[in-house]
Amino acid sequence: MISVSPVHLWRTMARHFRQIMETVVAFSSVSDIMTKIRNIAIYGKGGIGKSTTSSNISAALSELGYKVMQIGCDPKSDSTNTLRGGKFIPTVLDTLRSGKRIETDDIIHEGFNGVLCVEAGGPEPGVGCAGRGIITAIELLKQRKVFETYAPDVVIYDVLGDVVCGGFGTPIKEGVAEQVYTVSSSDFMAIYAANNLFKGIKKYSNSGGALFSGIIANSISLPVHRDIITDFSEKTKTTIADYVPRSITVTKCELQGKTVIEGEPKSEQAEVYRKLARKIYDNQSKYVPVPLEVDQLKTWAESWSDRLIGSNESSNAPCDLHCIVPEAEAAVQRPKAISKTRTASRVKAVSKV
Repeated sequence: MISVSPVHLWRTMARHFRQIMETVVAFSSVSDIMTKIRNIAIYGKGGIGKSTTSSNISAALSELGYKVMQIGCDPKSDSTNTLRGGKFIPTVLDTLRSGKRIETDDIIHEGFNGVLCVEAGGPEPGVGCAGRGIITAIELLKQRKVFETYAPDVVIYDVLGDVVCGGFGTPIKEGVAEQVYTVSSSDFMAIYAANNLFKGIKKYSNSGGALFSGIIANSISLPVHRDIITDFSEKTKTTIADYVPRSITVTKCELQGKTVIEGEPKSEQAEVYRKLARKIYDNQSKYVPVPLEVDQLKTWAESWSDRLIGSNESSNAPCDLHCIVPEAEAAVQRPKAISKTRTASRVKAVSKV
């Protein structure tokens, strides 16, 4: 029988206890990291400005000192371009298709001010499901423990919102994101896409799906634009995160391959995005929207059409072209004045005959 001294036994137990506690602390720190991450999905129909908005929000949050990761969930794979000087990065699906051993650095690239950029990518043209790229990308990032390794404060998922099905619905139905925003203008098709998104959120809300946090009203250049999107928000029991005006500054910066935050940091538009970023980060509100049925949405749209036709606002409103090119309205109106003069001279000529 082996004799063990009480001192030796105590030291052994103390050593094992210390190892156990170190393991618990390690797991706790990983858990704390994951719970601290703000996972935010930003949806919007193609061309509405969701990638522009997402990238500027990411850039603005990085300025505030947060570590940000932006994951592009669109087959076009251009979500993070303006964070990378206009350059495309290899997508997750392209990297997988290459057949080579995948390293984390192959799919995560650093952009403006340290923003971590990922593009899910899509299938080869005409083959497969575009939404599958999102599912594959998120699964791979989890397998590689990317979120634990990089420990971002905020993860922005930039998601195509024309359809809320399959892979495109993953950030919602799988609870990958806790909060969902949609970028929408006052155009009917943008509002239609937003209403479809609301239906998806409502469908998965009882099974752990992500909840809604607000509409980002984009390209608001006239009072009527603001009125339309605000009315839609009220009808669907949702909120407006903020109103983003249409600006030539955005176009200028994107042509340079930059966000407004990087390209024109002192501009009014940069302040708009900074204000939006702060609001989104501080906003803890999460709820289930009340989408309109197809007939209700049609009736609502027709009511606005009747109001616009019956009002003078559309005829008295300044031409939208002035938002793109200064003096554009005058240039468009000038030929009309000339044509009237020519018409009058022709009438006089005919009367003389």
